[in-house]
Amino acid sequence: MRTNDNQRKPSVVHVRGLRMRYGSTDVLKGVDLTVAPGEVVALLGPNGAGKTTTIEVLEGFRKRSAGDVEVLGVDPDHGDETWRARLGVVLQSWRDHGRWRVRELLSYLSLCYEPYRARAFDLDELIGSVGLTDHAGKRIGSLSGGQRRRLDVAVGLIGQPDLLFLDEPTVGFDPEARREFHELVRGLTGTTILLTTHDLAEAEKLADRIVILVAGRVVADGTAAELAARIAGEAEVRYRLGGERHVLSVADSTGYVRNLFAEHGTAVDDLEVRRASLEDVYLALVRESELVTA
Repeated sequence: MRTNDNQRKPSVVHVRGLRMRYGSTDVLKGVDLTVAPGEVVALLGPNGAGKTTTIEVLEGFRKRSAGDVEVLGVDPDHGDETWRARLGVVLQSWRDHGRWRVRELLSYLSLCYEPYRARAFDLDELIGSVGLTDHAGKRIGSLSGGQRRRLDVAVGLIGQPDLLFLDEPTVGFDPEARREFHELVRGLTGTTILLTTHDLAEAEKLADRIVILVAGRVVADGTAAELAARIAGEAEVRYRLGGERHVLSVADSTGYVRNLFAEHGTAVDDLEVRRASLEDVYLALVRESELVTA
């Protein structure tokens, strides 16, 4: 966690029994979610799980069918301009006027936030943080897809939000840009972040906590390590000894390896211990939940 005082502060996001129905179809079926100040929470789930609907309700873009929701202490259905100015939103995609230049657009948006914040954002610092320094004077319509996505992120940050929603934020980023973005997010001390992504490595790298949503229900909520412990069971230990390759599944990998070296010492070669990864956890929980709801 990036803040050690979360338990003493009111929740930034507090959701209980959130339901959403479209016609006769229940998309959200009693979602509970709490996000503490300064926390980075990743919302994961297969397509159709209800992630986007949940985010849209929290942002105030969609009215819920039932349940209690508070975001920054306010019911999103009744959030005013002051409340909205405390949110930053990075959508999967959005359209704007391609004739704007990068710095011009950000400068204009910065002015819109002036009545709601104590200090102005340093535009050059922001543009540099998303890797667009060399493109600040270019028209948006001339940007590549990856550059356009970086601008989306800058737009979400321009108001210095208390709560930042990131919906698939690194789509279109090359590896270097993705790494730079991850560094940017980790440096946003004090900003609470709710992230949706299909990139499990990204979720594990950025999130303090991971929430997995399947078929409109939360099926898991915890750190990557806590979720792994739910399905870890036996770990796979691989090593070479006396010219032979050994592959075993053991319940206590630490104890097994300790005993292995106590007995054979440096004769043990090419040792590898594989525990459940976040991908293993995610796939197992999704499959388990889909079987239950089938």
